Amino acid sequence: MEADRLQPVNYNEHEGDFVYVARVSAVMAVALLVGSGCSSTPRTVRAASLKPNKDRKKAPDFALKDANGQTVHLSDYRGKVVLLDFWATWCGPCKVEIPWFQEFERQNKDKGFAVLGVAMDDDGWDAVKPFAQERGINYRLVLGNDDVARLYGDLEALPTTLLIDRDGNIASIHVGLTGKSEFEDGIQELLQAPSDPPAPALFVRAK
Repeated sequence: MEADRLQPVNYNEHEGDFVYVARVSAVMAVALLVGSGCSSTPRTVRAASLKPNKDRKKAPDFALKDANGQTVHLSDYRGKVVLLDFWATWCGPCKVEIPWFQEFERQNKDKGFAVLGVAMDDDGWDAVKPFAQERGINYRLVLGNDDVARLYGDLEALPTTLLIDRDGNIASIHVGLTGKSEFEDGIQELLQAPSDPPAPALFVRAK
């Protein structure tokens, strides 16, 4: 069934593999059909999924390699709104969301926003590079591992996507397929929000 193909995918750390889970919420299915409205005038956006500032926690820093072998730290993105996507090439829901993320990157990259994709494929760049080239992925990709999965709560399912505010705090977490407009509203609200004054040790930099 088509719905089965779009179900979230669980990361089973003990088995060292990924397994499919037979669950997809009606809310997610409906969300796919909901588009975002267009307006010629600026609007103040409120995303229901964003946590209040006081409830946000710092996103754990990491050091992962990109396709060119360069080390990427999440803390390099301090001052930007970041969409952090944990995904894999064989994950059906991930393939649905990737074109949206490409669009968000195009529309907002000059506004202090970036998409960062963390690929969790066991086959590494052998699987990720041709997939990225075929689909024309326009945002930065790094290769994940079990250590970064543990940092982010063992990644119960793929995709797991976080919106991180300009101060490095986790503003929202989306597990499984999420409606495009939910991401859009969250990104716009975070871009509109002012950043806190600089403070020391916002990230504990990964080695």
